[in-house]
Amino acid sequence: MRAKANRARKTDARIRELDLRAADVTHGIAAPLAFAHRWAPTKRTGQPRYGASYAASCHNRAALTPGNAHVIKGVLLGFACYAAYACSDAFVKLLEGSLPAYEAVFFGAVLALAALPFLKKSGDRWREVVVSKRPGLWLLRALAGAIGNVSAVMAFTALPMAEAFALIFLLPIFVTILSVIFLKEHVGWRRWSAVIVGFLGVLVVLRPGFRQLGPGHAAAIVCGIAGALSIIALRMAGPHEKRITLYGAGVIGPMIAGAVLMLPAFVWPDAHQWFLLLGYGLLAAAGAVLLMLATQNAPANRIAPTQYSQMLWAIVFGYFLFNDTLDWPMLIGIALILGAGLFTFVREEKKTNWWRRTKVVGGAGSA
Repeated sequence: MRAKANRARKTDARIRELDLRAADVTHGIAAPLAFAHRWAPTKRTGQPRYGASYAASCHNRAALTPGNAHVIKGVLLGFACYAAYACSDAFVKLLEGSLPAYEAVFFGAVLALAALPFLKKSGDRWREVVVSKRPGLWLLRALAGAIGNVSAVMAFTALPMAEAFALIFLLPIFVTILSVIFLKEHVGWRRWSAVIVGFLGVLVVLRPGFRQLGPGHAAAIVCGIAGALSIIALRMAGPHEKRITLYGAGVIGPMIAGAVLMLPAFVWPDAHQWFLLLGYGLLAAAGAVLLMLATQNAPANRIAPTQYSQMLWAIVFGYFLFNDTLDWPMLIGIALILGAGLFTFVREEKKTNWWRRTKVVGGAGSA
């Protein structure tokens, strides 16, 4: 009996360890195989490997222990994380294009390195920020990060915050399309319906032919596509890469690209611009750390929907800081895009469990 109890304790400890690994951040999750093994039916009985009694005991422990408090804490930290990301985007918008976008991206990426000491685990090495087990995917994420960050700065500079976020939040729709192309995933009619609804929302927001469109709209859509490519790279990397490596790609790529592209038109920031750049970069770093803390307290798939709270912040900041106005057609279009994106995320998670397999997941402005 004592040996059986010891085995049970070891099993519980191992499951907790795997669940914690599965929740590791960025946008940023590593144990789908262990989860599948835990609940897979055995060949002999056809029942879950650890039995219905074990499942019931887990459920009861979740209901009776402080675990639920940890989940609530994790979700609240998730809201704090995406509030930090939204504030970061507001700081870069406050620059009002006074610095080239490449320069803002460079300094933002340099400052975002401040999160690395908090994301680094005891067994990690600093060289693993740039040394990857799958260099091709690391480079893809670095390139996507560079394009996404530059596009985000251009979009937030040119557009009302809510409108920019609405177009960037096409990201889950683009993930669905790219997963068919690159991952050969089967997408059912529900997700294709969400794709159609999302693009209808874009038409309502943009209203081509009825209002003037500019580079900012194109930049926001490009940012969403770049973010989707980054997520495809994360899904392909799966559990093979460490969190510090995945985060490094998303920071080093924008830093190098920004450094090269800013040289021809470099402008030394004044004191006010330095303040805004510090807010932009350090708040993005704070968002990454908060997301890590959030997913240490709650399952990552509970945290992910909190990213849509950025739209509320965008509306508040837009109204009070930038005098943005949103008409009813734009609000309806935003609702269609957000609803389609959230539905797509839920279906993606249900079908593929991809969020659990990814260690780094970022905000809209941190592609």
